[in-house]
Amino acid sequence: MAQQTINIGTVANDGTGDPLRSAFDKVNDNFTELYADDAGDVNSVSAGTGISVDQTTGAVTVTNSEPNATHTGDVTGATALTIADDVIDYAKLGTEFTTSYTLPVPAAGQPMNVDFSSAQVFTTTLSADTTISFSNQAIGMVKDLVITGDFVLTLPAGSTVSGAYDGTVENLIQIVATSSGQFWYSISQAI
Repeated sequence: MAQQTINIGTVANDGTGDPLRSAFDKVNDNFTELYADDAGDVNSVSAGTGISVDQTTGAVTVTNSEPNATHTGDVTGATALTIADDVIDYAKLGTEFTTSYTLPVPAAGQPMNVDFSSAQVFTTTLSADTTISFSNQAIGMVKDLVITGDFVLTLPAGSTVSGAYDGTVENLIQIVATSSGQFWYSISQAI
């Protein structure tokens, strides 16, 4: 059935509109058609494998054509994944976790930069009072500095958990980045 429009006339109460009973009959017919056709509101869905529509009820169904795809290689399995023994090794971790780097002596008045992305352990012997700066640090990174040299060492602002720098011996300074620009230090010397 096509939509039935109620004639309301051109001016209020001019007598040219549908009588009240006829108008409400059209309203009922329109609602009857809407309710009867409600189940078929979705007429088509075109989206490829795994998507279908029921033309009678209008229900759209999405299914995964491979719900238990099997993974192969270092990580295997379908529903539960397993990491093979000995697949996580130093070569896969990257240089920032597996290498040592000797920090060069900076030009006078310049800080000695420790680039967190370049190595895990940094070594140096101070030849003058030195200020350290950090770059490419990320929350959770832990780096180790092995420093000697009887000069003043200034670290970036942070909290020292224990110890103090003693330039007369070799120092192990462990740094933990706990948030953007916040560091915790532990400084120790061999006994």
